[in-house]
Amino acid sequence: MDKILLAKQICARLSQKYPGAVCSLSYGGDPWRLLVMGRLSAQCTDERVNIVCPALFERYPDVYAMAEAEQDEIAKYIFSCGLYNSKARDLKAMSVRIVTVYNGKVPDNMEDLLTLSGVGRKIANLILGDIFGKPAIVADTHCIRISARLGLCGDDIKPLSPEKTEKALSAIVEPGEQAALCHRFVMFGRDVCSARSPSCDVCELSDICLKNHLDTNNKE
Repeated sequence: MDKILLAKQICARLSQKYPGAVCSLSYGGDPWRLLVMGRLSAQCTDERVNIVCPALFERYPDVYAMAEAEQDEIAKYIFSCGLYNSKARDLKAMSVRIVTVYNGKVPDNMEDLLTLSGVGRKIANLILGDIFGKPAIVADTHCIRISARLGLCGDDIKPLSPEKTEKALSAIVEPGEQAALCHRFVMFGRDVCSARSPSCDVCELSDICLKNHLDTNNKE
């Protein structure tokens, strides 16, 4: 099947299953808070980040407060997120740069976002898609695994790298569907298409899934 057509079918079906596709991080619509939570989510669950951040944001309610914070104190608030020293360093450094270079506003383009400490393409795309409504592929583990299994890019044995996945999906998924599709991949990956034991028997995409077709053919 043509990959653009396959992408359209996947977007349509997942939009029916998950019509309210939103980020699982509870950032309250604040760009800076999403940036902070995106950094904290590295090697940490979104659930844990959502638990930790209310106290963090009560202590540091905005980018100006965190820019003036002591790194060691930030680390105490985010200890349970793991990698707390490096994350605290990045949170302070990114906040200082936003205040001093971008007048307290989170940048709205990839080039500037990537100058912020601890921000890679995944976090930058999250900001671009969710905050600024721009076409953006957040190539997290769910997105990489599921897009490979479905046959959108790469394959289930050897998925593409995050940046190659981002580039491949950007070329075949309609711009207005990109951010929502990535959120739906997260929900779909948790509910149905898990890493170790995907529930292919109840999957809404089983008839167009490359992995399912290959598994079926191998059994015959």
